[in-house]
This record gives sequence, C-alpha cells and structure tokens, in this order.
Amino acid sequence: MYEQYIIFATLFIVLVLFIWGRWRYDLVALFALLVVTITGLVPAGDAFAGFGHPTVITVASVLVVSRALFNSGMVDYIVRLMARAGENPIVQLAVLVTAVALCSGFMNNIGALALFMPVAIRMARKSGHSPSLFLMPLAFGSLLGGLITQVGTPPNIIISVFRAETAAGVPFRMFDFAPVGAGVALAGVLFIVLIGWRLLPQRKGQLSREELFKIDDYITEVHVPEKSALTGKRMRDLENATAGDVVVVGHVRNSQKFAAPSPYRTFKEDDTLIIKANAEDLQELLDATGLELAESVKVSEEILSSDEIAVMEATITKNSVMEGRMARTLNLCSRYRVNLLGLARAGGRLRTRPDSIKLRVGDVLLLQGPGEILQEVLPTLGLLPLIERGLRVGQPRRVLFGIVIFAAALILAAVGLLSIQIAFAGAVLVMVLAGFLSLREIYESID
Repeated sequence: MYEQYIIFATLFIVLVLFIWGRWRYDLVALFALLVVTITGLVPAGDAFAGFGHPTVITVASVLVVSRALFNSGMVDYIVRLMARAGENPIVQLAVLVTAVALCSGFMNNIGALALFMPVAIRMARKSGHSPSLFLMPLAFGSLLGGLITQVGTPPNIIISVFRAETAAGVPFRMFDFAPVGAGVALAGVLFIVLIGWRLLPQRKGQLSREELFKIDDYITEVHVPEKSALTGKRMRDLENATAGDVVVVGHVRNSQKFAAPSPYRTFKEDDTLIIKANAEDLQELLDATGLELAESVKVSEEILSSDEIAVMEATITKNSVMEGRMARTLNLCSRYRVNLLGLARAGGRLRTRPDSIKLRVGDVLLLQGPGEILQEVLPTLGLLPLIERGLRVGQPRRVLFGIVIFAAALILAAVGLLSIQIAFAGAVLVMVLAGFLSLREIYESID
C-alpha cells in the first residue's frame, strides 16, 4: 500500500515544482526518477530503460527533420504565404492555428511547433501585435493537430507500440486516430479562433535579442542573372516582390551608376542593384526573386562547403584595422575566409557599393563565414560581435527537395513498408547527406 502513497506524493511534489517554476523541468523529472528508484518502486536496472524505447528515436528524428525543413527555406515560404492574410488578428490566428494543426498531424506536434514559432513571432512583429497573442494558441493548435495521426504526438506513438507488443499484436495505422482526433481538433481550432484568444493576457515581455540589437537597414549589392524572371520588369516590382521593406537606392548598368533610380526603370540581365534592407528581408528577397549576391559580396564555394556557416553582425570599434579603409582593400574573403554581405551606418544615407564605402567606428557589418573562423577573425579586425543571425544568405533554398524527403518518409510509414522510427531516421540521414543541416544543428534541434 505504501507504494501507492509514494507514487501519489511524488506526483504531487512534481506538479508543485512545475507550477512553482523555480527548478528546471528536466531537474524536476530527474528528481522524480531518483525518488521512485531509491524507494525501490522502479528497479535500478530499468531506471533509464525508457531511453531505449523506439518512441525516443521517433521524436528525436522528427525534431531533426523539422530543423532541416526550417533550413530548407520552408519557414520563409510559409511566412510569405501567410503575409497575404492581412493584419486582422482573427484571420491571422485562423491561418496560423489551422496550419500548425495540419502540420502537427504529420510531423509531431513538437516539431510543428518548432517550425511555426518563428513564423508566428515574425507575423506578430510585422503586424504590430504582441507575440503572446499568437504563441499560446499556436501551442494549443499543435496539440490538437497531434490527435489526428499516429505520429502526431508521442502518446499516440506509445499507445500504438504498446498495442503491438502486448494487446492485439498489431499497431495502430497512421490514420486510425483520425475519426475521433480530427473532430476534436476541428472543434478546438474553432474555439481558439473565435473565443479562446480573447481570454489570453497580451504581455509585451522582454525584448528579444533581435529587438535589443535592432540595426539600421544594410546596404548591399545584388545581381540580375541571365534569364531572370525580373528581366523587363520595373523597380517597383522588385520592392513589391516581398512583404519586407526593401528599397533600391542605386542601379549599375555597364559600369554606369544611377542613384535613386525611378521606380519605373526596367531591369536587364547583368544589372547590379544597390539595395537597402535588413538581414531577414535581404534573405527573403533573394529567395523570392532569384537574384544573386553581386560578385563583391558573393559567397565563395569554399565557405559554402563549410558545415558551420554562420551570419553575424559586428560593429567596428576604435583602433580597428578597418577604420578609415574600404572593405575591398582588406581582401576579407581571400585573407580571412569571411564575406561582407552588407553595411549599416546609423543616421547615414549610404547609396554606394558597400565595399567602396570608407568605414567608420560604429559601422555595423553583416558578415558571413564558418562559425569558428568568425570568432577568430573578429578580434583580429577589431570588431565587436553583436548577434548571430539564424540566416543562410547566399545559400540555395531547397524547399521542394525537403518536402519530397519528408513526404516520402510519411508515405513509407503510412502504408506500412517501414516502421515509423526507421522511416524518419532514414529521412534524417538523407537530409544530413544532402546538406540540409550540420551535425551541430542535429544536436541543437534535439536539445
């Protein structure tokens, strides 16, 4: 009888500690495990047996696949689609919660939440709403969507495996949960969108790192490649190609520069454009239009081949070797394996090529290169790091390829050709070999 008292007392203490929030949740879980093991309720040899369960491999694999889909550019593509929803919070919530519910049915609710969190935050910032308005409905939507399929949430996977091992000898199939789960999910989504969000507190909270280090827009160069879809179109079409704030401040054709070009001026192949945009909008522009970084800021193949590529913002300090010099005279790429993607100057009206601007103390540079190299180069150049951006500017986006790999894993698991854990572990292997993410990112996505 005392075993039941110990179990209920341990659960009660764990719940109190979770609500208190002073201890990390993983420490609380470890405390509960030690209590039931020391008291003899769980044999010492079985204390960590759960780590060998196939469910652990499945959830870990799905989290890694979600990170790979994020790197493929899927998030930016989703943001561009959802930008068409306007700025009405009800419409935005309906689109966001419905999308995360559908995705969580096929990629695990944790993975779907990880995929859509940056989407929700970016939508909130662009529309001027508090992120808290979107985040809790997003969490609920991911939980509801997880009810629809076998892989949607860890409890569904556990129940399916348990049924195969002890009950009927046959696991639940992919959509056996749908007749009940889909109805519950639909009812929940309607409640959240129509009523639930009005009951939530809208807290501004602390500023994010990106907001604390808000930088003026960068000046950078892009090139119109051959057979570009922009050929023959006007400048205003480029600025309207994305939801971001992108301004063309200069136009170079046949070595002749036109400052502040007319919005009705047309593009031709091999044109070079000097644009003003922040780091996120720069990446969105390149992904949406097919423009390329100009030769002066183009990423070298050697750097792109690195597994630890990073984009970082850094400011020029006093007595820096870069002070008073132009970037093109420093040969950053050949000497330091670092690329200058853009330059920002507070209060400065920059309208020329970034590598031709004489640098000053306080200028902010957008640099790209292998993470370890950047950390070594910054002190050498007299730069102070501000923040590392989770961007892949200049690297190709492979949304379609990522979706094909993910869909193949789903289909193989749904028709029963492969078990869930094998199908998703295979998807992880293919995505790593295809260069969607590095080994460091694998462990970060599971952390």
